Amino acid sequence: QVQLVESGGGLVQPGGSLILSCTASGFKISGYDMGWYRQAPGNEREMVARISTLGGTYYKDSVKGRFTVSRDNAKNMLYLQMNALKSEDTAVYYCLRPPNYWGQGTQVTVSS
Repeated sequence: QVQLVESGGGLVQPGGSLILSCTASGFKISGYDMGWYRQAPGNEREMVARISTLGGTYYKDSVKGRFTVSRDNAKNMLYLQMNALKSEDTAVYYCLRPPNYWGQGTQVTVSS
């Protein structure tokens, strides 16, 4: 069955970096657009970054220039490189295979 498992979250100071990984199983990501979403306490889940099957990318305005989404079809994995992290990036980050296959999420906390 389709399964998505995120990893790489943690506590980081403002200005720091993290790389999130999403390990997919039960399907080949090469055939799907994929996405990263996040949800902060009290907020709705929001799109952070998307990547198409051809590698085209789209980002939420507030993360442009700081975050980079990538995919490794051979490893069946999705990544999110996050640089220059801010406190407002604190959230649970989720991997999505549209329309509705979600991972369990990984917590990212940006705090000094």
